[in-house]
Amino acid sequence: MKYKLTALTPLLVGDGRELSPVDYMVWKDQVNVLDQTRIFKLLAKGPRLEGYLSQLRKATRLDFASWGGFAQSFSQRRIAFDNSDSTSIWNAAPVEALFIPTFAATYRGAYLPASAIKGALRTGLVHSRWSAATMEKIASSMEGDRFYRRITDAAETQAGASQVRILGLADSDAISENSFKIYLTRTASLDTRQPEKPQLVWKIAGRGSVPNQRIGESSAVFAEMANPGTSFEGLWAERKFLKSPDMTRPLGWRSVPDIELLVKSANQYAAAQLEIHAHYARITGLVSLQQNVQKLREQLAAAQNSPLTCVLCLGWGNGFLAKAAYLGTEQAAYKKLLRTVPALNRAIRDDVIFPKTRRIVFGNGNNLSLPGWASAQFQP
Repeated sequence: MKYKLTALTPLLVGDGRELSPVDYMVWKDQVNVLDQTRIFKLLAKGPRLEGYLSQLRKATRLDFASWGGFAQSFSQRRIAFDNSDSTSIWNAAPVEALFIPTFAATYRGAYLPASAIKGALRTGLVHSRWSAATMEKIASSMEGDRFYRRITDAAETQAGASQVRILGLADSDAISENSFKIYLTRTASLDTRQPEKPQLVWKIAGRGSVPNQRIGESSAVFAEMANPGTSFEGLWAERKFLKSPDMTRPLGWRSVPDIELLVKSANQYAAAQLEIHAHYARITGLVSLQQNVQKLREQLAAAQNSPLTCVLCLGWGNGFLAKAAYLGTEQAAYKKLLRTVPALNRAIRDDVIFPKTRRIVFGNGNNLSLPGWASAQFQP
């Protein structure tokens, strides 16, 4: 049986690799990725290799005057910017901002790892089974001086998080290089010094933030992302042997989900996420982002009316709301749990929206969108 995942917004599912500023050069509104192996083999035949390596060690980025010939003759691939204005933004950006995360790929080409889909389905399943009472129970277990490193493990087990293994997924087939572009992203935040009237600001890496009127001064991050409409296809199967009582008993499963339940849970989770994003878009006053969230809601409604179809949020740039199975951040017990996470401790405050940051993709014409949303259809 096959599945088909279609990107609804720019999507990046990476494997941890990045293009450094000396791995590529920007020319003709596109990123030209140099085939360094080919260049080394060519230069090694003569005396020029040492000189080339010396230049690379000194260079912070590759400019056309010095490296244009390499970009024309030794480009491994060329990835266009989504917006031609991105070239000037790239030229003005500091070197540390020019590391470009890339899509997962093998020698066959770029592909979608099945683990990304399965992880999103797992989070959706746990979300459908956790409640405010679950958070109260976990928070009460933290009473005393003992420090717990993995305090939600028992709750995840009781919610049947491991039941997602009933679904067998394979990585997608490789897709065309033409399905990708380099997108510009920025991080929106809220100035909450006046909690009753938060103001939209944009983050500067390591230096705070700037108001919306100075958005051009905020930190720009470039990423290789699949274009909306790009489809990934692969195989899936239901592992029916796990439904046997001889298997469910040792695994501690009280029930066994089917693909219909996983899809339904994923849609419930997507609806909860989009409700929070819609509220955030209204607070910030970003009209284009409001339109993007509304469009995603319409696509979710269409998915709920289609058999074995769900909307997922996965990949790079999605932050807390795509990783946390419980989204009721206003609950006191849940805030207590979040304060135990060092990275979140300072961000959890009373009467302040959490999370207050969003990674925003600036599409062609400054159309704002949330990254990583896709529709998955499982063919029976």
